[in-house]
This record gives sequence, C-alpha cells and structure tokens, in this order.
Amino acid sequence: MTGGLLAALAAAMCYGVASVLQAVAARRTPTADSVDPAVLVRTVRQVPFLAGLALDGLGFLAQYAALRTVPIFVVQAALAGSLAVTAVVAVPVLGARLGLRQWSAVGAVCVGLGLLGLSAGAESTRAVPLGFRLALLACVAVLAAAGVAVNRLPDPVRAVGLGLVAGLAFGVVALAARASEGASLLRDPATYAVVGGGVVAFLYYTIGLQRAAVTTVTAALVIGETVLPSVVGVLALGDTPRPGYLPVAVVGFGLAVAGSLALARFGDPT
Repeated sequence: MTGGLLAALAAAMCYGVASVLQAVAARRTPTADSVDPAVLVRTVRQVPFLAGLALDGLGFLAQYAALRTVPIFVVQAALAGSLAVTAVVAVPVLGARLGLRQWSAVGAVCVGLGLLGLSAGAESTRAVPLGFRLALLACVAVLAAAGVAVNRLPDPVRAVGLGLVAGLAFGVVALAARASEGASLLRDPATYAVVGGGVVAFLYYTIGLQRAAVTTVTAALVIGETVLPSVVGVLALGDTPRPGYLPVAVVGFGLAVAGSLALARFGDPT
C-alpha cells in the first residue's frame, strides 16, 4: 500500500516537471492550424520535449505500479497534484509568479493528497470483463475524432477543449493499465488502448499547449484524467476507500482536484 502511494506521488512529480518542459518545446514549434501529427514530429526534435518525454515514461511506469496496488481514484487524484508541481516549476523555468492564492492552492493539494493516502484501501481484485477492455479501445477512436472536431472551435475554447480531450485519453490509459491482464499483454485489448490513448493524448495536449497557458490546458487535462476515471473505477472496477473513510476520501479528492484547478488562474507566463 505505502509503495503504491509513493509510486503515485513519484508519477505526479515526473508528469508535473514534464508538462513545463513540453510547454517550452511547444512554444518553440510553429503553431498548427489543423490536427497535424507532424506537430509531434517537429516538437520531438526539441531537447526539452525529449527530456519531458523521458520523465513521462518514468511517470507512467510509476503510475502503472501504483494502479496495480491502490484504487484508481487515489492514483488519479495524485496525478492531479502534478499541476501543483507544474505551477511551482513554471516559476523559474517559464517566468511565472505565484501569489498567496496560488501557494494556498498548492497547500490544498498537499492536504488533499494526505487525506487520500489516509483513506486509501487496497484495490479491488474483481476480474475485468473483456467487453470493458474492448470498450476502452473504442473510446480511443471516439476521442481521436472528438479532438478533430474540438480543434475547429475558436480560441480559447479550443485550447481548453483539446486539454480536456487529452485528459480523457489519459484517463483511458489509466483505466486500461488498471484493467490489463499482465500474463497476456500482447493479446489484451487494454494494451492497445494504453498505446492508442497515449498517442491521442500527447497529440492534442501538444497542440493545446500552443494555444494557451500551460496550466490552463493542463487544468482541463486534469479534469479529464481525474474525475471520470475515478468514477468508473469505483462503479465498474470496485475500487473503494477503507471502511469508514469514505468522507475522508471525498474531502481529500475534492481538495486535491480543486486546488489543482485553482492553479490554472495564475496566468500565462512569458
């Protein structure tokens, strides 16, 4: 249990720093007016993006380890805390300034994660049906199409929408990692949902970063990758908090997510 919580926090640290590095690379890349996969090709040539990608890889390994031992709502809320990491790292790297409200939000995230750690129970051992894993793979295709439609909207709605689509795709990745059958990864639809969801998420997140502040896009991403997967984890996968700790889990989850979203208000760093 403790190892899973530490892995979730390590993932949040990796993802938070990676977001800032990817924002630096996205700002150096010519803006795309359409959904063009070549954006990723141009962006990946940037050293900051490669460093961020390496951190994302480490973060995913930590996230995967956490998803195998603690409930998904705990892991996803911890990942919401990556926005606090993003905000703090953006101060020296992107020239952002955090006031009392933003530091209070960082504190709220920390308190919320502490409460979640206190309330976390063991993840459910319920078998995940094949139909659920196939549905996750179908969701990847739906989100890919949704991103194309969202990219036609005007800014700043487009940037927020792209962040939300990317977040939902990352949520599919988390659910698929949680549902995957370790003994038959190559034959498991969840494995391909992880890969496809990751590609969709990275593509739309990168395009969104070219349209708005890193924390604005990441805040929308946090909503997508946190709320819906957590609800699905409780209702469909049987993940629950420790007996008698449901109120603590709800308060902790709310503080972590609300504090993370509040950090999106500190503006667009130059």
